[in-house]
Amino acid sequence: MPELPEVEVVRRGLAAHVTGARIVEVSTTGSRVLRRHTPGPADFAARVAGRQITAIRRRGKYLWLDLDGEGLVVHLGMSGQLLLAHPEAARPKHLHACFAVRAADGGDLEVHFVDQRTFGALVLAPLDHDGVPEPVAHIALDPFDPDFDARSVARRITQRASGIKRQLLDQSIVSGIGNIYADEALWRARIHGERPGNRLTQPAVVRLLGHARAVMADALGEGGTSFDSLYVNVNGESGYFSRELQAYGRGGQPCLRCGSVLVREHFMNRSSFFCPRCQPRPRHP
Repeated sequence: MPELPEVEVVRRGLAAHVTGARIVEVSTTGSRVLRRHTPGPADFAARVAGRQITAIRRRGKYLWLDLDGEGLVVHLGMSGQLLLAHPEAARPKHLHACFAVRAADGGDLEVHFVDQRTFGALVLAPLDHDGVPEPVAHIALDPFDPDFDARSVARRITQRASGIKRQLLDQSIVSGIGNIYADEALWRARIHGERPGNRLTQPAVVRLLGHARAVMADALGEGGTSFDSLYVNVNGESGYFSRELQAYGRGGQPCLRCGSVLVREHFMNRSSFFCPRCQPRPRHP
């Protein structure tokens, strides 16, 4: 699943082109893309057509189009893409939803939701008093949110015995940080991912959260991290931060800080990458 920088790249691309635009028509293919919209495709199309896109918003890895009172939540899943296209362009393979929109200047374009693995979904939901759709309301603030309180999050983390990496990936504690940027932040902070939260000081966790924000900001500057053709911006272009990764994906290679061989281990059906010297494994009592 794309992490915060990749989703933010998409959000910015959409915001630049469709903020203020009006959705003219909607067409969907198959049943999976609207599996969370129980009234069905006809109801979805009828409720979305004619609505104005007042803003494109994001919290963590979740993206939604603000339709003046309701949010059109786009869950990208493992391979979902939002691509801008000319109305006369050929329809891409794995197209599951097409939004024909008319921009504020009168120009026409289309927004395509393409999803090869079909784990993504669209759902229309009311907004709460903070302007957040109901399916996203349980997600914690991310480090880029103006209201994010690193000290409060650190206090919560240090009260738990769970490993620090597991807590970084818990979207109810802090959102937006996935496997890639957790490993990168832990490497920068010289902390092993298995170290229990309650064996870290609050200042250490605040610094770690700062590293997470910094590494995601660096990735955002490079258009995100793309390991294959699935993670692209609205123009179908890949990001280049994979060239700058210092821990993730570098198992068996020398640590760029101390020269030790980086280790790869299985973690929650994924992989963790760390330096055994810079990030010593915690001693369990």
